[in-house]
Amino acid sequence: MSMKRREFITLLGGAATTWPLAARAQQQAMPVIGVLSASTPADRSYVVTAFRRGVRESGYVEGQNVTIEYRWAQDQYDQLPDLAADLVRRQVAVIAAADTPSATAAKAATSTIPIVFITGGDPVQMGLVTSLNRPGGNITGISFMLGALGAKQLGLLHDLLPGAVRIAVLVDPHFPITEPFVSDVRAAASAIGKKIEVLPASTGRDIDTVFGSLAQKPVDALVVGPSVLTNNRRVQLATLAAYRRVPAIYSLREAAEVGGLMSYGASITDAHRQTGIYTGRILKGEKPADLPVIQSSKFEFVINLNTARAFDLSFPPGLLAIADEVIE
Repeated sequence: MSMKRREFITLLGGAATTWPLAARAQQQAMPVIGVLSASTPADRSYVVTAFRRGVRESGYVEGQNVTIEYRWAQDQYDQLPDLAADLVRRQVAVIAAADTPSATAAKAATSTIPIVFITGGDPVQMGLVTSLNRPGGNITGISFMLGALGAKQLGLLHDLLPGAVRIAVLVDPHFPITEPFVSDVRAAASAIGKKIEVLPASTGRDIDTVFGSLAQKPVDALVVGPSVLTNNRRVQLATLAAYRRVPAIYSLREAAEVGGLMSYGASITDAHRQTGIYTGRILKGEKPADLPVIQSSKFEFVINLNTARAFDLSFPPGLLAIADEVIE
């Protein structure tokens, strides 16, 4: 039985109407991940790539079967509560909190939407979870324990510069893990008969001021504490340390890659990849309370020999031997 021309046109018209509706329905059904960060997009592109890789390893590809929305506080921590509340209103499927301040803000914003955090501190001490093995509630994540590495970093500096007398620690006083980090460094310094001077900096301008003050009161060595600020300002810090000829150690390898003398800490890119994997597992139906907090076990000691030569410093063979990477 043949179809009349008018019926055929009507059928096509109906299909043309149905397909866009179906496409929109599929798009609406696509789960949404909300990424909350205290930083800026330009400073965090490399960890966003790592996060997406982890999400993809779990079977989700942005734009195909998952949507990712980003909220950036632009280094303004006080903006995080409003940004977290916006993600809650958006009714995202999971909130991925990309740093310690974001984790705190996300936890305060919701007790129902699953949260996957990344932090350099102890999530139990900070009140994010009840225990590492059984986080409880709607939250779990990754801890790469930067707050507990201050003693190790000071020890590496001491091995390089055993005669250093004036040792300073540059920290962001507003960052949640600063206090335990400074306590760790101070205890380690006391054990080897040294004292430390704490240099606070909360903005890029503060960092300039701190290094300006070193012209009048020079230090022999510097430990740069972990924070969103010091990571984002790693080029500024490495440049000023070179200009003032201050040997410094940092918490993340990315600082050594841009000219910092050396770094010791967990791999932040691997931690963000793990965050992406956990986010994907939750999208598939697993509960945060049943996913133990992952503690990073991959630590990296990176030496920049180009910077050492500029400082006229020679690394002892023992330090070179234990380095995971030597940049030349």
